Amino acid sequence: MSKTPQRIWITRAQPGAAATAARVRDMGHEAFVAPLLEVRNLPDPGLDLEGVGALAFTSTNGVRAFAELTDDRSLRVFAVGQATAQAAKAAGFKRVLSADGDVAALAEGIAVRRAELTGAVLHPGAAELAGDLAGVLKRNGIEARQAILYDTVAATLDPADLARLPDMDVALVYSPKAAQALAALLRAQPLPQLRVLCLSKAVLKPLVRTRVAAKVFSPFPLEAALLNLIDR
Repeated sequence: MSKTPQRIWITRAQPGAAATAARVRDMGHEAFVAPLLEVRNLPDPGLDLEGVGALAFTSTNGVRAFAELTDDRSLRVFAVGQATAQAAKAAGFKRVLSADGDVAALAEGIAVRRAELTGAVLHPGAAELAGDLAGVLKRNGIEARQAILYDTVAATLDPADLARLPDMDVALVYSPKAAQALAALLRAQPLPQLRVLCLSKAVLKPLVRTRVAAKVFSPFPLEAALLNLIDR
């Protein structure tokens, strides 16, 4: 396992990118933050909490978007992983349970606690979701609905950032939408030296036909598992 310092391109949107950069630097590597996506909260999403008994968050962005719309912190929270759970606790939620996995693990964690639910499960998230959590819950007989609170759009990298990309050793990619943006960028600016590390197999899929030094997906959809790939 190599411990040689590497230049790591962090492609995820802010503010998550800054937290990842700090972790990368703590590992002894150089962090270069150039997000491929921007998060934009919808101006009037019409959040409705009538009949809602619990919240299910699949991203820290969902937590932030929800917290900006309402001061209600009384609802129980199911979070996809530790980072999202920590964001929920930081936002003021007291009852938070982490699935430590992906959307499927989150759905399973909610399903096994169906007897504890006293209303619908609301999934506050993005316009384009990585997985249909509400649909999976409904198929398991659990009342659920989705609240679209924000969207992610492709970011435009400035010339100075683009000029630095040939020096990067690794790119960290967190979502299929970011992977699509990276694939488009690579068509215009090939980066044959780049190792692309993806949070999951689904994230890697849009990059299958790209030409880079390596494409690897994390064995678990957790940032800690993704970062462990850097030195392998």
